[in-house]
Amino acid sequence: MTTILRRLGFYVLAAFAAVTLNFFLPRMLPGNALQALLAKMQTTTITPQQLQALADQYGLNSKQSTFSQYMTYLGHLFQGDLGHSTSKSVAVTQILSKDLPWTIGLVGSATVVAFVLGTLLGIVVGWRRSGLLDALLPTATFFQAVPYFILASLLLITGGFYWKLFPYANGYDTGRNSNLTQGWNGPFVTSVVEHGVLPAATVALASIAGWIIGMRNMMITTMDEDYVLVAAAKGLPRWKVIAVAARNAILPTISNFALSISLVVTGSIVTEIVFSYPGIGYQVYLAVLDADYPLMQGILLVVTFTVLAANLLADIAYVILDPRARKEA
Repeated sequence: MTTILRRLGFYVLAAFAAVTLNFFLPRMLPGNALQALLAKMQTTTITPQQLQALADQYGLNSKQSTFSQYMTYLGHLFQGDLGHSTSKSVAVTQILSKDLPWTIGLVGSATVVAFVLGTLLGIVVGWRRSGLLDALLPTATFFQAVPYFILASLLLITGGFYWKLFPYANGYDTGRNSNLTQGWNGPFVTSVVEHGVLPAATVALASIAGWIIGMRNMMITTMDEDYVLVAAAKGLPRWKVIAVAARNAILPTISNFALSISLVVTGSIVTEIVFSYPGIGYQVYLAVLDADYPLMQGILLVVTFTVLAANLLADIAYVILDPRARKEA
């Protein structure tokens, strides 16, 4: 319990640092969201009172000191208020509530598939080392070495455009002849799954090599440990010996899982842009084009908190599975 509380304290500090950076970084960039908004309005009839009202609405009151703006920002944040989007004129939380489920579904499904499949393959390849399955490693490593943008473009062009295996744009069918009704109904869910195959395959292919190689190397090391050799010498069934070795070999993989979450989230942002997928990655792209600082801040904050939460859960799982982690505390 002490170990978990100590790590929880660390993540609280990390979250506070992330919030602080999230406030100051956009203000270090040239220009501001209000200037971008005025340029977009293309009007010269705005009065000083209207300008002040806009500044107050978007939290850009230049008459306040930076510290006062920071305290106001923290106060709104604790109330769940992430500000208003300057490009869409709606609350940032409203945009996130609409787009975040798409990204969670895409990243979650792709990460789980890559982790489970890569770990299982790593166990088998480690157990049957120097076998035919070792040929998987160069192929998987190739996909990992290819940048997300290029890999996503390759899948879009081949599997989507030329071979027409799966749709390659949007999150569901939005064509003129589409009669889909959004919700939990068969046709809509089927369309969502079909449109998510290529983006999810991009994320999974780019990350699965790490799971295979990491698990394979740990299995090779663990299989030479004394307790595994004793288990085999006692005549235990082969699958039990593999299970004993895999239980200990998987511990470093859990730590790597936490570290890789940030890379997967970053890669999913690029993937959503390539496939025009309706997630927060695509919204980041639009927010950058529109210089929509409140929306960028809200999305980056949610991504940061998601990564920290994933790391915290992985740490807790590691402490539960490995008694040595508890003793070190």
